[in-house]
Amino acid sequence: MNALRRAGALALLLSIAIAGAARAEPVLDRVAKSGVVNIGYRDSSPPFSYLDADRRPIGYSIDICLNIVEAMRQSLRRPLEVRYVPVTSATRMDAVIKGEVDLECGTTTSTGERRQKVAFTVPTYIATTRLLVKADSGIASINDLAGKTVVTTRGTTAEKLFREADTRRTLRARLVEAKDHAESFAVLQSGQADAFIMDDVLLYSLRAASGTPERFAVTREPLNIEPLAIMFAKDDAALKQLVDREVVRLIVGNDIHRIYRRWFESPIPPKGINLGLTMSYLLRDSFKAPTDWLPN
Repeated sequence: MNALRRAGALALLLSIAIAGAARAEPVLDRVAKSGVVNIGYRDSSPPFSYLDADRRPIGYSIDICLNIVEAMRQSLRRPLEVRYVPVTSATRMDAVIKGEVDLECGTTTSTGERRQKVAFTVPTYIATTRLLVKADSGIASINDLAGKTVVTTRGTTAEKLFREADTRRTLRARLVEAKDHAESFAVLQSGQADAFIMDDVLLYSLRAASGTPERFAVTREPLNIEPLAIMFAKDDAALKQLVDREVVRLIVGNDIHRIYRRWFESPIPPKGINLGLTMSYLLRDSFKAPTDWLPN
């Protein structure tokens, strides 16, 4: 009986080790064998990552990732197929950690806590966290949310930020968590929440696409700075080197400015809305000396 138990335990450990080894295979080695790159996308995070009229993933982050895929193709010297994998704020990190996604191309903030588990590129956008409210709500700052209902998207840094602010400022506000940004905005539109807390560029985008932008306002008070970046597997030196080299090339060669103008300063699909958001001084300055180093 003891021998059987030992054999069973040994078999279990062996299966775990084999599964771990499979997950730990370097991404570029696996891509070289399969010819497939898995890109994680968001379906409602304009203008970074969302679906066009034909339900195809498009956006600022998607364009950057497609440049990275082209760099992979040149490095591996073989044709590559892009396979798009839908992710949400709640599932995106697990998808990268489990190897279901090679590049997560959405609106993910690079934080010290997250960098313990995954890797990030040089920041490709710098947002600030703000509130979206009804224009006639009288809400101008987070202090006006005492006793009110706030919505945000589950699994985002905005969720954690608001919980900390709620405790620190004794707001006693009720937080509602939605599955994605479109649902969060719908909760605000329907009057089930008094404010939607999120990265300002996403709030401006959702407001502009609403059909009635005059009904909503983004508060002026910045609550936090959010460096957004492409997320990928941690402890994969070859992938890290290729990804960083390509993103820095886009920045130093000014290609990033062309991509930025396409998505933030030009009419974008599917409705031809122009967000008219010129590049902020924070992002412009960060591009002068691109680095993935960020304070924790």
